Formats: sequence, structure tokens, C-alpha cells
Amino acid sequence: MSERYLASDPFIIYESKTVKKKITFLTTEELKRLQHHQFKTDRIQNIKELFVFCCYIGLPFTEMSRLRKSDIFTGFDNKLWISVNRKKTDREYKVPLLPKALQIIEKFNDENSLLVFPKISNQKFNEYLKEVAEILEIKKNLTHHVARKTFASTVLLYNDVPMEIVSELLGHAKMSTTQESYGKVVQKKIGDVMEQLSNKLK
Repeated sequence: MSERYLASDPFIIYESKTVKKKITFLTTEELKRLQHHQFKTDRIQNIKELFVFCCYIGLPFTEMSRLRKSDIFTGFDNKLWISVNRKKTDREYKVPLLPKALQIIEKFNDENSLLVFPKISNQKFNEYLKEVAEILEIKKNLTHHVARKTFASTVLLYNDVPMEIVSELLGHAKMSTTQESYGKVVQKKIGDVMEQLSNKLK
């Protein structure tokens, strides 16, 4: 049986399109509401505190759950920093501790443990977050990863931290990765600023 070959590649002009996922993060109002709410159940309250911690530090779940006291050090600015090796990228992740994050670390201080926080699985963490979202009526699929997105968007970009600094704090190898993920957040920030300006100029 003879083999037949096409004279040209039928897919030569086809370009695959990368589907960009929508970035989900808490707004400033949602983050404040979450911070100030005191849950009656310790289990839920602890998860809320850990989630808020990551909103102010940007640590992925694996690095948060394995964070050791020895990973906290005094930096060149005499402020406390966190330095860990990120498992996913095998890159050093170094970020300063904002006051809110430091307060939460102090709440969980256990002299008998080398770890900063008590152990919990990612599955349980996200399961409890669904209860948090339901109680606070946050209409978003709340997962640990949302905290990292909130750190980049609401905490950093919405407070005018330059994109290159955000990229560094997220531990991205290329700034283009940050730009592709958070470009729309910057555009929304610009839109909000211009709207404020328009109101002033009326």
C-alpha cells in the first residue's frame, strides 16, 4: 500500500492561542472585612489568620506550611525578612515581613516547635476557606492561592509598588510572567485613578 504525503502542512498558518486564566484576588474591602472578623471556632479563626498572613507575604502553600523559625532573619535594613527556597522553581524566595504578617507569626508562637505554623494539609486548608467565604459572603472561590494573588494585586500593585518589585517579591524568573498575569490589575488601577481625577476636574 503506497503512502500519500500532503504537498504542504495544512496547519502551517494555525497559531495556538494561550488561554489566560482570570486572576482572582480579594479587594481592599474584602481583605479588611476578613482581617477584622473574629470567628467563633478556633479552627476557622486559625485558617483565616494563616490566609491573611499569606495575603501580606505572598508565600505559596508548600512554603507557608514548611516555614521554619530559622527562615526568618534580620535584613540589611534591620527589619525581619523571610528567606526560603521555593520548591516549584528551585529559586530563593526572599520577602520582608510587613507588620500584619509579623503580628500573625507572633500569635502562633510555639516554643516547642521549629515550624512557625501548625501543620495542615492543603486540602483541609481550602476546605475550611470555603466556610470562611460562606460566613463572610465572599462570592469567590477562596483557596490559598488567592492569598498570593491578593498580595500581588491588592497589597502591592494597588499601593503603587512598581511591577519590577512585585515580580521580584513573587519570585518570578521573568518580569514578563508578572506582566502577563497582572497587567489587567494595573489597567484597573489606572482606570480608578483617572476616575478620581475626572471627579476632581468636574
